[in-house]
Amino acid sequence: MQAITITYIIIAGAAALSLALFQYIYKSKIKTNLRYLLSALRVISIFGILLLLINPKFESFTYFDEKPTLVVAVDNSESISYLQQDESANQVLTALKNNSELNERFNLQAYSFGKSVSSLDSLNYDARQSNISKALKQFGEVYDNQTAPIVMLTDGNQTFGSDYSYMAKSVKQPIYPIILGDSVVYSDLSIKQLNVNRYVFLKNKFPVEIITNYNGAETINTELKIWSGNSVVFRKALLFDGSKASEIISTTLNANSVGVKTYRVELVPLTNEKNKVNNSKSFGVEVIDQKTNIALVSERLHPDLGALKKSIESNEQRSVSILKPKDYLNRINDFQLVILYQPDNSFTIILQEIKQQKLNTFTITGSTTSWNLLNNSQDYFKQKITNQAEDFQPSFNRNYNTFIVDNIDFINYPPLESEFGGLDFSVPNDVILFKTVNGINTEQPLLSTFEVDNTKHALLSGEGIWRWRAQAYLDTERFTDFDNFIGKLVQFLSSNKKRKRINVDYKSFYNGNDDVLITAQYFNKNYEFDSEASLSIIIKNKEDNSIREVPLLLNNGNYNVDLSGIASGQYDFTVRHNSESVALSGSFQILDYNVEQQFLNADIDKLRSLASTSKGKAYYSSEFNKLIENLIADNRYATIQKSTKNIVPLIDWKYLLGLIALSLFAEWFIRKYNGLI
Repeated sequence: MQAITITYIIIAGAAALSLALFQYIYKSKIKTNLRYLLSALRVISIFGILLLLINPKFESFTYFDEKPTLVVAVDNSESISYLQQDESANQVLTALKNNSELNERFNLQAYSFGKSVSSLDSLNYDARQSNISKALKQFGEVYDNQTAPIVMLTDGNQTFGSDYSYMAKSVKQPIYPIILGDSVVYSDLSIKQLNVNRYVFLKNKFPVEIITNYNGAETINTELKIWSGNSVVFRKALLFDGSKASEIISTTLNANSVGVKTYRVELVPLTNEKNKVNNSKSFGVEVIDQKTNIALVSERLHPDLGALKKSIESNEQRSVSILKPKDYLNRINDFQLVILYQPDNSFTIILQEIKQQKLNTFTITGSTTSWNLLNNSQDYFKQKITNQAEDFQPSFNRNYNTFIVDNIDFINYPPLESEFGGLDFSVPNDVILFKTVNGINTEQPLLSTFEVDNTKHALLSGEGIWRWRAQAYLDTERFTDFDNFIGKLVQFLSSNKKRKRINVDYKSFYNGNDDVLITAQYFNKNYEFDSEASLSIIIKNKEDNSIREVPLLLNNGNYNVDLSGIASGQYDFTVRHNSESVALSGSFQILDYNVEQQFLNADIDKLRSLASTSKGKAYYSSEFNKLIENLIADNRYATIQKSTKNIVPLIDWKYLLGLIALSLFAEWFIRKYNGLI
C-alpha cells in the first residue's frame, strides 16, 4: 500500500473520531455512558464511508509449483511400419507414459504427426507423408514461453515440407530424437528424384530428368529403363562405385497422342537388394493439342503485369504475351483471351474491335484508366467519374456460383487502388469480391464476371494485384493458392463452353501421395447455387470394375470429397444429384507411388545434428532408459515455484458495506429506544 494512501486513512480516522466526539461528547446533552457507545458507532460509520471513498488496494500472493512439460511426439507415417519399427515405437511410448519418476518430474503431453500434428489418440502408422519441420515449428510456437523439452520418436525421413535440420535454431527447446530404424548400411539403388512437366504438346518431344542414387562401396552395374505400358522407350547402362554415388540421366520422349500418358522408370535391382520399392517410380503427362494464348495489353509498365504473367503461366497449358495496344491489333486473331490493363485513349480501336468480333475480355482498371473511354465504348457497366482514388480491400462473396473458386483469406490481402465512386452494371453480373473500407462492406464490386452476347467478361476495379501474389507467398510460403485463383478465372474467360448445372474441379491424374480432392458446385434451374442439394460421387476402378459411392459434403461454399488413400489405377467417376437427373462424368488416374516406402534406413546423421544444435541428445530406441535417466537428472528441468499477485480494492469487500449499514442501524435503534430522536 502506498504511503499517501496510509496518510489518507489516518486523516480519515482522525476526522471520524473528531466528528463523533464533537457530536456525542462536546455538544450532546447525554450524560450517561450511552454517549460513548453512540460515539463508537458513529466513528465506525464515518470511518467506513471515508475508507470506501479512499478505496485502498490490498495485495495478496498465491504460491504454486509449476512442473516443466515433456512433449512426446510420435511419427505416425507409413515409413515406421515399413521399416518394421512400429513395435519399438509403441514400446518406447508406453515406457515414457508409465514411468512414475518421469511423470512426477514432468507434465507429459503426447502428440502424433504425419503431414499434420494431432493429439495422440491411437497410432496406426498409416500417414501417407511426414512433415517433421511443421511438427517442430508448432511445438516451438505452443511452448515458446515454457520449459518443454521435445522427445521425438521418428526415423528422421521427411517427405513433405522444409528441411527440419534448420528448425532447431527457431525452436527454443532441447530436442531428443529417439531413432527408429536400422543403423546397418545396406547396398541400395534408388530413384531419388524425377523431373518432368505435367503438360506436354502433341507431336513434340518432352524432357525427362532422372536422378539416381547408389548407397554402397562395391562397384556395380545396372540399367535404367523407361517403360510405356509393356514397351521400353528408353534404356541406359549405369556404373556406380564408392566414389560415384549418383548420376543424372536426361532424355526426351515423344508425345504422339492426346490424353494422359503414364510411364514407369525402373532401375534393375541388385542381387539380394533389401528395398526394391525405391528402384521404380511412375510418372504421368497430359498431352494437349495446343496452348491457350492470352494477350496482356498495356501501354505502361507495372509490377501487376509480371505478377499476372507468372500466375497464369504457372499452368503450362497457358501462354501470356505482354503487348502494346498497336502490337495487339496486328495479332488479334492469335489469342483466345485479352486482358486489358488500365485502358487509356490508346485502346480506342482495340475496344471497337473487341466489340465487333465479340471477344472475351478481362479488364483491370487503376489510377491511369480512362473511364470516359470505358464508359462510352461499351454498355455493360458505368463508373461515376470523380477523379479521386481510394484504397479498397477485398471481401470474398461466398455466394459466387459461376465457377468453383476458393476463399484464400482475401480479407487479409493488401488493398487495391481504385476510382472512388459508384460502379453500376446494366447487365446481370456475379460478384467474386466486394470492396471494403475499414472493414465495412460497401456492396460495390471489386472483381466481378458477366456473360453477354455469348461472350464472357471480368472486371477488376483496382491496381496493385502483385501485392496479392506476394501476400499469398507470405501466408503459405508458396504462390499456389493465388495462382490457382487466377487460373480458374482465366479458364472461365478463355472457354466458350455453355454453363452447366454441375461444375466439377479435379485433375486428370494424381501422383501416388497427392491429396485426391474433388470439388463440385450444383445449381438449380435458375442457375442459383443450391446449398441444400444431395450430391454423391460414383467411382469405378477400370481394372477390377469395383464401384464405390461416396457423398459430397458442403464445405466453404462448395461440395467436396476427399478420396486420398484409394488404390492406384484408372478411375471413371460420375457426380450426380441424388433426386434429380443431373450428373457430370469424368475420369482420372492415380499413379503408383508411395514416398514413405522409399527409405531403407533412418536418417541418423540429420537427427543427431538436430539434437546437437538444440542442446539435446539423440538416442536409439533401445536406449530409452538412458533418456529417462538423463531427463530426470537434468537440472534445466527443475520444478519452479511461481506466485500469483492479486490486487483487491476495498470497494469489492462487501463486509465493510455490511458493517457500515449495521453500525448506522444500531445507532438509530439505540437513539430511538432511548427517546433521543
